[in-house]
Amino acid sequence: MIARRAGLNHRALRHFQQTGLLFAKTGVTSISQSVFHTIWWSFLPLHIILLVLFGALLHATWNAMIKAGTDKSLDASLISAGGAVCALPFLLFLPLPNAAAWPFIGASAILQFVYFQLVAGAYRAGDIGLVYPLMRGCAPLLIAATSGFILDEQLSTGALLGTMTICAGILTLAFEARKGGGHAIMLALANACVIATYTYVDGIGARASGNAVSYTLWMSLLPPVLLFAWAISKRGTVAVATHVRYNWWRGLIGGGGSIASYGLALWAMTKAPVATVAALRETSILFALLISVLVLKEKASIWRYLAGAIIALGGLILKLA
Repeated sequence: MIARRAGLNHRALRHFQQTGLLFAKTGVTSISQSVFHTIWWSFLPLHIILLVLFGALLHATWNAMIKAGTDKSLDASLISAGGAVCALPFLLFLPLPNAAAWPFIGASAILQFVYFQLVAGAYRAGDIGLVYPLMRGCAPLLIAATSGFILDEQLSTGALLGTMTICAGILTLAFEARKGGGHAIMLALANACVIATYTYVDGIGARASGNAVSYTLWMSLLPPVLLFAWAISKRGTVAVATHVRYNWWRGLIGGGGSIASYGLALWAMTKAPVATVAALRETSILFALLISVLVLKEKASIWRYLAGAIIALGGLILKLA
């Protein structure tokens, strides 16, 4: 029953049951249900890993669109709005989130507003080689360090090692940064705290909602309202409308990728530990590096290749945990 509530697949459940029978046959009866729960809550099937990695690719893509844009603040707002537009048609076919999830949806919307503002500010202040690894790499470290007493999730030794290895690989990329100073670092670290916070909020909210996809889509509606209200108050209606007129397509493409990326991560959080999913999702930086080298033909330093090898090792450890 514990394994079923954790959302495990049938193969994992059979293995769980066989393990229980083995303990019973050998007379080892002191293993508590909490230990079984710990073992199987850390089990991460291949299809979950692949879907989270695909979401990481989408995440890298829309982040690259913001970094390459001429107005990073408005481009971030457009991508948030594009995600909301993409979400609207699907809401008609999905159940409403459970009542217990709505406070989390409201809190997440505010956090997402802060997140997009900090993303734009950090990309204006520093090089992506410095900012992105710090933003995305420090968040899972914070989650892994605190998930035990916040969510009462206990990671296995292998899962914890894989999580930390992935984080180490991501943070290694900061060594190749050539631009960006103290202000960029402060913005990136502040956003890492925001990312860790909304990961907790949404991980809990998605579980309480009864439907992770519905939760994600409803959660995406309010942030663009807040972002554009803020932009209009600071820039004026004409300036904002002009940018939207010529760059609306960025919002639709990036927004669709954003909502799909986060939706896949939230779904995975209902099937596996939040800290593990959060760390695996941060491999988006590896995809960003591949895009820069293979598509944009940018030269890669030794730090990029070293980070890629460390991240790949972390993924292997995570799978074998």
